[in-house]
Amino acid sequence: MKNFNFLSLTLIGLLVAFSFLSVKAQDEMPSSDTSMQNNIRERRPKLVQQLDLTPEQMQQIRRINAEQKPLLRDAQIRLREANQNLDQAIYAENANETNIQARIKETQIAQAEVIKIRSTMELAIRRILTAEQLSKFRETRRKFVQNRNNRQKQRRNQKMDLQNRPADVPNRRIKNRERFPRSNS
Repeated sequence: MKNFNFLSLTLIGLLVAFSFLSVKAQDEMPSSDTSMQNNIRERRPKLVQQLDLTPEQMQQIRRINAEQKPLLRDAQIRLREANQNLDQAIYAENANETNIQARIKETQIAQAEVIKIRSTMELAIRRILTAEQLSKFRETRRKFVQNRNNRQKQRRNQKMDLQNRPADVPNRRIKNRERFPRSNS
């Protein structure tokens, strides 16, 4: 009985310690939004160099962004709110079909507005580029999409590998085996 109590207390202590560590790790990790924005900022000069934009073209693009970004941000906020309203309608205590259909329509309109603003921005920027710049941009964009798809596929495969691992093998041990393979010496 003493061993059981000691083991229980030890396990509870370890769980508390791990929960504190995971919360601390989450606090220290940069948000994906921030890291994604930093990544975009790092790549932007490369894109400007690759496309060989003139100062006039860069000024025109900045003007387009300055005009359209607030509209896009507002439209994204409306879309987020419409999605929240739809979720609330679906999971309400007394779900009302008419209300749900109205929230679906609201979400569709908000999403269409976001697409419209993005497309308008892209078209305006496309018109600024020369044929050669447009060709380079298409190739760069194609590579970006391909790399993004590869990363997503890799993450899905890793997730599947973790889900298919034997239940009795802790995740940490699997990662350590991959990071520090045993040598046969």
